[in-house]
Amino acid sequence: MSVSLSLDQAVLDQALLAQSLPMAESNSWPWWAWLLVAIAVLIIIAIPYNRLVRLRNDWRNAWAQIDVQLKRRHDLVPNLVATVQGYAAHEKETLSAVMQARSGAEQLRQRAQADPVSSLAALGQAEGTLGLALGRLYAVSEAYPELKADSQFAELRASLEHTEDRIGFARQAYNDAVTLYATVRESIPYVFIASILGFAPIPLWQIVDDAERQVPQVRF
Repeated sequence: MSVSLSLDQAVLDQALLAQSLPMAESNSWPWWAWLLVAIAVLIIIAIPYNRLVRLRNDWRNAWAQIDVQLKRRHDLVPNLVATVQGYAAHEKETLSAVMQARSGAEQLRQRAQADPVSSLAALGQAEGTLGLALGRLYAVSEAYPELKADSQFAELRASLEHTEDRIGFARQAYNDAVTLYATVRESIPYVFIASILGFAPIPLWQIVDDAERQVPQVRF
């Protein structure tokens, strides 16, 4: 009797096992289905990633244009100071302030080449200080008719003013590129992957010196 029961139990176990195997096989996906899922995931990640890369390259290129114009500005300043010194050598304090401001701005410009994000605020402050120092230098030049009549001084001043206009346009282009980058980065689905993939927030280059906001007064 016990032998018969054991045989019946064994047959029942085999039957249950045979029924479970097809069910297990039916629940598992074929290899090509997993491959399609992996490809779909890669596409879902690649599309927003590629767009973020393009936008990052856009603001980096815009910053490079700012850097070019800042370097030109800094290169023109010593020549302007040397020209003024030929007519107003005793204005040492004003001339020294311009050169110190130029030196500080140039150092920060070079630092910003490697890491513009962390240096942006300090560079904006330094450029504002340089602009104020140049404004005082122009004011001093008004007291020297011969200096104002000097063609080299007039040419250097015009070149600097033209360069400052270019800096303004380049800064606007940079801020526009950063704004678009930030808008996309903070929208769905980009917001879910941006930080994971290393796309950090980028600050605008704002006017950090209140004096830079002031509109120049024209006197007749």
